[in-house]
Amino acid sequence: MDRGFFQNVEKSTGVKQDDIMRLVKSVQSADLSDERTVRKLIHQVSKMANKPVSKKTEDQLVRSIMNKQIPSMNDLKKKF
Repeated sequence: MDRGFFQNVEKSTGVKQDDIMRLVKSVQSADLSDERTVRKLIHQVSKMANKPVSKKTEDQLVRSIMNKQIPSMNDLKKKF
């Protein structure tokens, strides 16, 4: 992964590369078809970024993830 990408993410979110990599490892082994697991991951990301997620947004994220409508890395790079 491109170092500039992580620098941009850290600059805009305050989340360090090491924290992102730990999260990535936990997501790789997570059962994303399990709603409880998906909600737990959303809470972890929210806490890590110090950004609250409303119940409505959480529900939308859960539906998207469970329906495999996850943005690609290219889409994520455009946001950061």
